[in-house]
Amino acid sequence: MLAKFYGVSTDYLLCLTENRNYPDTELTELHLSDSMVELLKSGRINNRLLCEIATHEDFVTLMTDTEIYVDGVATSHFQNFNSLLEVLREQVLSQYQPVEEDTALKALEAMQIQEENYFCQVTHRTWNTILHAIREAHKDDTDSAPDDSNAMKLIKDAKKALAVPGSCLDVFTALICTQLQIWYEKLSEQERTVLKNVMKKTPAYKDSPLSRMKRR
Repeated sequence: MLAKFYGVSTDYLLCLTENRNYPDTELTELHLSDSMVELLKSGRINNRLLCEIATHEDFVTLMTDTEIYVDGVATSHFQNFNSLLEVLREQVLSQYQPVEEDTALKALEAMQIQEENYFCQVTHRTWNTILHAIREAHKDDTDSAPDDSNAMKLIKDAKKALAVPGSCLDVFTALICTQLQIWYEKLSEQERTVLKNVMKKTPAYKDSPLSRMKRR
């Protein structure tokens, strides 16, 4: 009843499939090659990410430009345009005999367009747009990488530990406590003493520059 009411399949309602509108689509309708089906089933790529890329509004443009390049649809147009520019260049050379640094001659050379370079630039811009949009959409996801790296967090914790009064051993102990999410300032004097005695025995402290320093 619920599935019928919401217009979805029972499998979708029970979270057994992610296909809300096309749960029974035949594989042949998708025109996928055996290699593509094997890749999608292999787990070697992120299928969800692939779906987001393919359903982005600019993906059709990307595919169109790719198809034009792969099929060589525009090759003759590039060749004709470049040939025309080369003819004009030869005319300038024969009639005016300009020096090599002549601006007009250099302009005719610069106007020639290489097909591969053109389509690389075009598709690259579209890829940037798609990837940036997807990244922005997932920037707040719990499994996305945090903005601060581990190194930056360690630097921040170290600066906080350096503000702790006492010896270098106090600083080292405070830093370790911060890394372990223990509030060093709230520890009793006895707890701090016990911790510092333990820290004296660890190679991490013995090999640390702090063990050879004296705080002013």
